[in-house]
Amino acid sequence: MKTAMTPIDILIALAVVTIWGVNFVVIKIGLEDLPPVLFTALRFLFAALPLVFFVKRPQTSWVLVAAWGLFQFALQFTLLFSGMRLGLPAGLASLVIQLQAFFTIGLAVLALGERPHGFQLAGALVAFGGMALVALNLHGQATITGFALVVMAGLCWATANIVTKKMGQVNALSLVVWGSLISTPPLLLASWLMEGQAAWQAAALVFGWKSLATVLFQSYPNTILGFGIWSLLMRKYAAASIAPFSLLVPVAGMTSAALFLGESLEWWKIVAGLLVLAGLALNQFGARIWARVLSPR
Repeated sequence: MKTAMTPIDILIALAVVTIWGVNFVVIKIGLEDLPPVLFTALRFLFAALPLVFFVKRPQTSWVLVAAWGLFQFALQFTLLFSGMRLGLPAGLASLVIQLQAFFTIGLAVLALGERPHGFQLAGALVAFGGMALVALNLHGQATITGFALVVMAGLCWATANIVTKKMGQVNALSLVVWGSLISTPPLLLASWLMEGQAAWQAAALVFGWKSLATVLFQSYPNTILGFGIWSLLMRKYAAASIAPFSLLVPVAGMTSAALFLGESLEWWKIVAGLLVLAGLALNQFGARIWARVLSPR
């Protein structure tokens, strides 16, 4: 299992996390007209169709594909969208969900026997300090509940990362398309039972170009492209090397939320973001820099 990433793969990972960061603004806009579970179901319905008719099913266990679709898509985004609907700002949501990086490293140790090096653990602790700063500055019961839901969404993402590594070599596009298809029926059923017919009717009345654009952005660049590349990188490299890249999502998330939604950037948000960046830097470059310091000249 590789740990050192190539420059090209680093650039690709950076492009993915930028798309994911901007996506939190798109989510916030979409939730203005659509209930969260229905919004999630529509996202994966469009991601599956029509591609599922042209892409072969993943050549791996159906149990693993179903588990991946459940945790990566259905559960993660139902919890994320619900947390944002309860008032967690887009920029903060993009930061909080990155707890998945720490969850992924921990689960990889427990389930796969991976052993992160000291700088990766130090980076996780520094970035966790940023998350703690966010938690300490939240106010209001709804926002705190939203925070908890997004933390749970991060745990679901981490679980999906481990499932990805257990699959071995699987076509990334096939996995995303069929995972989207598998997640859609339970999401539609959950929306009908939890949000009700009235919510569907209200969404249909206001569904226009804005709602369609948010769903399509969620489905294609964010899901098909983003998660396809992410699952490919997760199989190629050790989890402790890939997962921390998602810690850059809040940088794009908070910046785009400030630019397009007018969300304020208080000092603690900036400090939290800097701690997350410092943690990523330690994770990716700490061991290399230390080796150069110790190497004879």
